[in-house]
Parts: sequence; C-alpha cells; structure tokens
Amino acid sequence: MHRLTLAQIARGLAAKDFSAVELTEALLTRIGALDPQLNSFITVTAEQARAQAQAADARRAAGESGALLGAPIAHKDLFCTKGVRTSCASKVLDNFISPYDATVVEKLAAAGCVSLGKLNMDEFAMGSASESSHYGPVKNPWNTECVPGGSSGGSAAAVAARLIPAATGSDTGGSIRQPAALTNLTGLKPTYGRVSRWGMIAYASSLDQGGPIARTAEDCALLLGAMAGFDPKDSTCVDQPVDDYLAALNRPLAGLRIGLPREYFGAGLDPRLSDAVMACVEELKKLGATVKEIGLPNMQHAIPAYYVIAPAEASSNLSRFDGVRFGYRCENPQNLEDLYKRSRGEGFGAEVKRRIMVGTYALSAGYYDAYYLKAQKIRRLIRSDFIGAFQEVDLILGPTTPNPAWKLGEKSSDPVAAYLEDIYTITANLAGIPGLSMPAGFVDGLPVGVQLLAPYFQEGRLLNVAHQYQQATDWHQRAPEGF
Repeated sequence: MHRLTLAQIARGLAAKDFSAVELTEALLTRIGALDPQLNSFITVTAEQARAQAQAADARRAAGESGALLGAPIAHKDLFCTKGVRTSCASKVLDNFISPYDATVVEKLAAAGCVSLGKLNMDEFAMGSASESSHYGPVKNPWNTECVPGGSSGGSAAAVAARLIPAATGSDTGGSIRQPAALTNLTGLKPTYGRVSRWGMIAYASSLDQGGPIARTAEDCALLLGAMAGFDPKDSTCVDQPVDDYLAALNRPLAGLRIGLPREYFGAGLDPRLSDAVMACVEELKKLGATVKEIGLPNMQHAIPAYYVIAPAEASSNLSRFDGVRFGYRCENPQNLEDLYKRSRGEGFGAEVKRRIMVGTYALSAGYYDAYYLKAQKIRRLIRSDFIGAFQEVDLILGPTTPNPAWKLGEKSSDPVAAYLEDIYTITANLAGIPGLSMPAGFVDGLPVGVQLLAPYFQEGRLLNVAHQYQQATDWHQRAPEGF
C-alpha cells in the first residue's frame, strides 16, 4: 500500500480494497521501521491518526465519498496542530503544544485526511538543507549521506521514502520546490494569498506560502483543492474562487508558449542539469508546446534583495519569542534583560541568529533606506520582469536548483554557498507568482527537477503541464533503493 499515490489511495478506499485503518497501520509500522534512517518526523501522532482513520471509515460507511477521506498525510512542523507539539524544529518551541489548528490543518482534516504526525525542517524554515533543526538533520532517501533540501526537507524525505503519500510544506524562497527537486517529487508553491497562512508560524510574512509536496501533479492538485480558499482570519488571503485543479489536468498542451530565460543558463548551473532541462523542453515540444528565449534582467539582484527582505521580516516576526509568554525560558534570569538575552541566545540556533542579526541591522536607523528600501524597489523590478515576460509566453521553464543534492555538512561553514542554491526559486516568492518543481532526471544517481512558473492564480496551468509531462515520462515513478 505504501507504493500507492494519493489518487490511487482515493480510488482504493472508494473501491473498498482496503480501509483507512489498515492503510494507517501499515504506514505507522513503516515509519517506525524506516524513519530512524532519515529523521524526517519530529512527532508521530499514532493514536490521533488511528482515531481519524476510524472516523474516516465511519464517514465512508455512512455514504460520504470525498477523494481525501481517509487519505494519510503529515504536516510540516510549522503548521499549528491542536493538542500536538508544534516546534518549528526549534529549541525555543520544543515544549509548545498548540491550542488551535492552522487553517490548512483544519481544511485538510475536514476533507477527511488522516495526519500521521509533524515533519522535520530547518529551524523556523530558515535554510536550504534541513540541517539546522534542533532535532538533527534530515537525510535524503536517495543517498542518506546527502541533504534532502530545505526547509521542507522532512516533508520531502518522508514522501520520497514512501512513508506517507503526500505532505504539506511551506515555501518562502523555494522551500517546497527545492527539496522536491532533490528528492524526485512534485512540489507546488501557490500564488501568494491562495492558501491561508493563519496558524502557520511566520518566517517572512510577505514571502511565506503553504503548499503541497507529493509524487505526482495529480496528487498536488488533490491537496491544493482542499488547502486553497479564502480565510477571513488571514488578511493576506485572497477572496477568489478555487479552480477545479483536477479538471484542468488533461487539457492538451497544443499552443502552449514556454519561455526559457537566458539568465538561467549561466556559469553557476551544472551543465548536466542544463541537459535535463533541455530534454524536458524537447518532451514538451512533442506534446505541442512552443519555446522561445526570454529575458529576466533583474534576476541577478534576487538573492541580495531576498536576503535583506526575508531576514528583516524574520527579525520582526521572531521578536515574539522572548521567554515571557510561551516557549523556552532560561534558568534563573537575573532581570528582564537577562531573561530576554539568555532565552533567545540559548533557544535559537546559529542560522536563525544570523538572519535575525542581518534583518535587525537592515532595519536599523541609517541603514533602512540603504538596504531594506532598496531591496523592496528591486523586488518591484523583478515583479515587473515577470509581468512583461508573461505577455510573451504562458509559462516560464528552467532548472529548480543549480546542482543536485550535496553532502551533509558540506556547506555548513559557508552560508552564502547554501543561499546560492535558491537562485532559481526565490524570484517567484519576491513576485508572488506560483511555481512548481517536477522530476526531470538524475545526475550521479541523485534526482534533479525542472521548475515551471506561471502568472498569478494559474496553478491549474502548472499542474496541467506537469501532469501531461508525467504521462509521457516515468521519472516521477522511480523510488529510492531500500524504501
């Protein structure tokens, strides 16, 4: 049963080939046996999952028939889950039991999903490798000496290893798409505002967006249909009808115009990934698409702009973790200042401290105009580049990452090298447009992905193209040895 996709599980449950309880027990056994090799879970909620599975089976017996009713998933550990530890992979929140569910958790539970637990990640979603977790690094099932990408590395590793069929993730600068690429999965970052952020612990509020990670575009369409929609509790959530993403999957690609940005194919890209991208292009041409070269001239400024804006917002968002109201508190503080300093100093990891310091500096008097304001102006230029490009083409295609997965610890002493792994993904967050990564081949036995970008609220088009590509190729069907 662990080899089934989410869509196959839906069909199997509907046909009564197996029950939600049987499926849940099988996956819980598998998680117990295999996850110690990967460290993809922070918390396994076995009893809660069994209760949800029993409830799903009862709902089916009473005549309900939702596609996700009884489907097993797990949540990245920054989505608040009522009565369950929500840690954000940080010592600061190691003892935090959420009193409420995030909207995404609530919506998926209402659809009948069975949550098997909370998944490991980079601390407060800050990283590209899932190495900065308080609970230890996540390992890539394709090679356990390598990183799975980040910050949704636990979600990606668990789905790639067939411990669960699908998971939630969050994407601030590529944190769904990049780990999806490094673990041979399909990962979707929706348009900013398409999925509610209420109850999702914030890193950078103007960039964060929740989304699905699964093995196929069809599975992502299933999950996104349940996750998306207006939420009055989130002031940044857009009040716009949710498309029928499943219905869009089978549209032919005849006449589709794809743009290849010349800036994507510079010196920083591993030439073997460039070959994988061009092979994908040829496949899409066979399906009826046309391809042309385009320009995104301000892409070169994306990384410096992102690493001013995101840390600035993080320094503000993370100021609430002060040892006073909830979370970690230092022992025997001498006074209020000592409480703040030691609680934060002892609770946060090195990468989080680094980004808080950078962000606080960029927002400080005398530097706000020089750094933060300038970065926001660059952000607007990047957005304008995309708007202009989408007048010429329907989608933009390129590599998701410049390299395949690297060895654990390889970039730990050089944060900038790790930051450069986000070069192709962060522009979508700065502009707020949707992006999807899909499996597109292997380099030295490690998976690589191709990224598709679309105009605002065109997630259906991304899923359509990915689904058609997956009907013509089998990259997405390959599983890591031993899992």
